[in-house]
Amino acid sequence: MANDSHQELVDFFDRFVDAFRTFDGGVVATRFHSPFIAVHTDKTVETLCSETETATYFQKYLEDYSALDCRTCGYRDLEVHPVGDSCLLATVTWELYDENRSILTSWIESYLIARKDSDLTILSTIDHAT
Repeated sequence: MANDSHQELVDFFDRFVDAFRTFDGGVVATRFHSPFIAVHTDKTVETLCSETETATYFQKYLEDYSALDCRTCGYRDLEVHPVGDSCLLATVTWELYDENRSILTSWIESYLIARKDSDLTILSTIDHAT
């Protein structure tokens, strides 16, 4: 991928934050490839085989976040590593904010991202302990 991968990922994650703000799992799921693999901090692995499964998966998290009075999210500490010619490994620290922009929780997550046509799509994620 080109040397401008970092800015491309900033734009990508900015659009991810916009999708999150909808609190609609279907909107968030459009950022992900099907099948999608999620690796959790407890070492469990989930494989979501369709966009519908991915949307349902994210809707549950969005509802849980909303119950915590989360209103938006943000990310920091973006690291980008090219993987071959068409993929990237990106790691960010996510923060969930309440209406006063106080941090409710945070975690580190890595993403395997591939080019899909002219856009990027997430193939898998790995949650890290903070």
